[in-house]
Amino acid sequence: MNAVHEPWAVAADTQVLRFITAGSVDDGKSTLIGRLLFDSKGVFADQLEAISRSKYKRVQADEPDLALLTDGLEAEREQGITIDVAYRYFATPRRKFIVADAPGHEQYTRNMVTGASTAQAAIILIDASRARDGKLLAQTRRHSALAALLGIRHIVVAVNKMDLIDWEQGAFERIRASYADLAAKLGIDEFHIVPISALKGDNVVQPSASTPWYEGPPLLTLLEELPIADQALHGPARFFVQWVIRHGGDSKDDFRGYAGQVASGTLRAGDEIKVLPSGIAARVARLISFDRDVEEARAGDSITLVLDRDVDVSRGDLIAPADDDLRIASAFEAEVCWLDQQALNPARQYWLKQGTRLTKARIRGVHSRRDIHELQHADSAESLEMNDIGRISLSTRDALALDSYASVGATGAFILIDTATHQTAAAGMIL
Repeated sequence: MNAVHEPWAVAADTQVLRFITAGSVDDGKSTLIGRLLFDSKGVFADQLEAISRSKYKRVQADEPDLALLTDGLEAEREQGITIDVAYRYFATPRRKFIVADAPGHEQYTRNMVTGASTAQAAIILIDASRARDGKLLAQTRRHSALAALLGIRHIVVAVNKMDLIDWEQGAFERIRASYADLAAKLGIDEFHIVPISALKGDNVVQPSASTPWYEGPPLLTLLEELPIADQALHGPARFFVQWVIRHGGDSKDDFRGYAGQVASGTLRAGDEIKVLPSGIAARVARLISFDRDVEEARAGDSITLVLDRDVDVSRGDLIAPADDDLRIASAFEAEVCWLDQQALNPARQYWLKQGTRLTKARIRGVHSRRDIHELQHADSAESLEMNDIGRISLSTRDALALDSYASVGATGAFILIDTATHQTAAAGMIL
């Protein structure tokens, strides 16, 4: 397949930024991603030809409907909305990008949580034609609250469809002021804001002559310059055991190993570790990669770990540094986004999945529910409905090794699964 343009050369060691686009319905999220793909020369000729022939095309004349590059489901194209999270890849000479297009409809907020869970940055789109008076839509507020809750460090506000209001600077400043107020309430210390037209391409990849009053960089330049600090690489070592391996059978060099992926930090041969929640101490004897021993394994590496002595280790156990003071508990509080159509029911039993550990859990109480309009926690909440964000207390059958989500995302996050329907009921962050 031939690309529309000659692709830009990308260095092999270029950093990768994962970001998500979020906002309300029809704010132009899919069109923006399509514009980034098109203008960064990441669209193949046959893809462009296919969307130009689509019966769901919604733009005039011979212009391509760039939203169709991400809205691939038949129902999405038919209704002109995004339903499921779509992941796309593109690159520039300075950086590689993995972008998730999140749905704007309230009923698909749970999909936004999925896409945002691995994102380092979030682009919150605002339709300037609907917010020119500075009033932000509820879903914009909800997605911003979720981005803050999930600890996304970089928030970029893209004020889209500025061409529909003749690039009115006053409207842009009112939107900026409203979002600054929202950010302060959510605890977002810093955000960037850019006036754009995703459909026309103004201030997306190239600066726009329509905004002489805007002194910042175009959106893509801003994304290229965002600092990336991988918290997982610099955090404390965390290794969830996924599989216990007995290698070699009865041969003299047989061993028992523990396979999994390093979720955070670095493990090295010779490290003193402990197995949690039991607390048994041991030393790392070997780290085995695919076909060889390695001296160290970092966050994201899949390895087999061999200890210097036989200890009782099972799937779901957590291996951490021996001197690490993790909290071991079977009762704790957490902030959750309720994802199931069935409301939270304290009488029901749920599976709790943290890393590779799966255990039964009960919800002992709902302490508060976040009012998405006032952005305050309303006390005396009795339950949580789909897309509600609230604070709950839980108890689990087995003790868990707990980090706060803010410090170590791998051990501070979990999901709840309904034991009867097997639906994912909630995404949780340990406080």
